[in-house]
Amino acid sequence: MPNVYALIMAGGVGTRFWPRSREKSPKQLLEIVEKGTMLQNTVKRIGDLIEPKNIIVVTSKVQKATVVKQIPMVPEENVIEEPLGRNTAPCIGLASLFIRRMDPEAVVVVLPADHIIHNIEEFNKVMRLAIWVAYESGKLITVGIQPTRPETGYGYIQVIDENDGSNPYFDRGVYNVKTFAEKPTAEIARKFIESGDFLWNSGMFVWRVDAVLREFERYLPEIYQELIKIDNVIGSEKYENIVETAYRMIRGISVDYGVMEKSQDVYVIKGTFGWSDVGSWDEVCRISGRDDKGNTVTGQAFLMGTKNSYIHAGDKFVATIGVEDLIVIASEDAFLVCRKGQSQEVKEIVDYLRRKQKTDYL
Repeated sequence: MPNVYALIMAGGVGTRFWPRSREKSPKQLLEIVEKGTMLQNTVKRIGDLIEPKNIIVVTSKVQKATVVKQIPMVPEENVIEEPLGRNTAPCIGLASLFIRRMDPEAVVVVLPADHIIHNIEEFNKVMRLAIWVAYESGKLITVGIQPTRPETGYGYIQVIDENDGSNPYFDRGVYNVKTFAEKPTAEIARKFIESGDFLWNSGMFVWRVDAVLREFERYLPEIYQELIKIDNVIGSEKYENIVETAYRMIRGISVDYGVMEKSQDVYVIKGTFGWSDVGSWDEVCRISGRDDKGNTVTGQAFLMGTKNSYIHAGDKFVATIGVEDLIVIASEDAFLVCRKGQSQEVKEIVDYLRRKQKTDYL
């Protein structure tokens, strides 16, 4: 079997989790639902699969010190800085250069740092299968989650539930991909669920490092050219300037849109291990425990006539009277009060603060 590496993407800002999530302390570096930060739990989750010395974490310059402090078992030199946020494709491409130098035949497990997985044993089972298939086939493997509701906040993957003889792994539960679909409307999401052949796109991938860089060269040649420039100076004093120049040149694009949707070498494995990408406060409400009135409270609070609400008091004291279906988030210097079902719009607050240059709140 190959050497297996993890590539953990931990550079996002988590705009939908304002006011708790900030540029220097985004959601992946916070305790949101479980004990331990989301990054720490991501590293812990893969402990039986991947050695700490084979874990690569990509983050931003302002977050690096906190990342290093939170996961001391991962060598500091394995924490890579991006000069700018350019979505997942450049992030994966940059880290892949470092992994290829460590082992040109490595299999890489790509994980966002902000997921929650409830069934670790089943998660590891799926990942072991994906690692084996990726190594043997040279294909790009993505993990699709069996949907439980018509969710509009996720992308979808349509699978081919029959084998034309070209897929030697079909009997192991590895499927060909028919199409990828962007985040749908509620009506289209319901149709996806009714059809029975759509999965949620988890954003988790497994592939050989040579295979993914081959697809970068094929489908994202402009990014690949900049990656080659970076590769030529890794370990030299020119590295920092070349990386920054490259990142200012390349366009931001997701690996889903830039590579996975175009590649002809993609398999999908179904995951049923209690997954959530915790993309908004509404998702936190959904997966958190509730009292007999449907409320979830962390911290000190007084609730009277309050139903179906999520209250995070932080170090403040929060009181609510006669309200329902609210999300209330207190931080040191800001409060969020939001109707349930509308927390996807919290990013608009962050956009406003940026436009008004209110950087103290970012």
